[in-house]
Amino acid sequence: MAMIDNDWLDALGGEFRKPYYKTLYQFVKEEYNTRQIFPPADDIFNAFHFTPLSRVKVVILGQDPYHEEGQAHGLCFSVKPGVEIPPSLVNIYKELQDDLGCYIPDNGYLTKWADQGVLLLNTVLTVRAHVANSHQKKGWEEFTDAAIRALNKQNRPIVFILWGKPAQMKAEMLDNPNHLILKAPHPSPLSAYRGFFGSKPFSKTNRFLTEHGIAPIDWQIENIKK
Repeated sequence: MAMIDNDWLDALGGEFRKPYYKTLYQFVKEEYNTRQIFPPADDIFNAFHFTPLSRVKVVILGQDPYHEEGQAHGLCFSVKPGVEIPPSLVNIYKELQDDLGCYIPDNGYLTKWADQGVLLLNTVLTVRAHVANSHQKKGWEEFTDAAIRALNKQNRPIVFILWGKPAQMKAEMLDNPNHLILKAPHPSPLSAYRGFFGSKPFSKTNRFLTEHGIAPIDWQIENIKK
């Protein structure tokens, strides 16, 4: 596991010393030693590596990582170049096109968002191959809840984008009036037509950031040149 080494360590360092985390660590270590687990161990904390706490402008919450070969790399909804764009991200791109006119790119690699201050955080950070939700309720939720509480405490305005009921349950931790909370159904094909399409999260986010003197996000993911 590539440990957190930026300013997130000040906010989350105490978690590593708690009993639940020691139990979680042993569980995850055993899983990687005996099963196929995603993402690769060095990518588990990529959301924190790519987007330091002091630079977070927007938070998008996912659930657990993609569980098929080669997909997960530690950023929710994102896949590495060359990997087929998953259905939920296809729908995110459709909404982004309708909302801001962005073209739909040929890849699902969202590091451009992360580099601009969009924290792409799953609430569970590991998963067994081909078994969705297989690492739920092992301790990751307590760890990522600590991250959400740290974000809530920030005095600067942050946008929290909560898609689907599991993400929206985290809203009860977000009581800082500086922040904007945007809720919509999950972009999954099972639920996107229940109100995700047309929710305009990207323009609403940029409007809020601009109104508070914060540079908006350039949401366009570029094509990767062949």
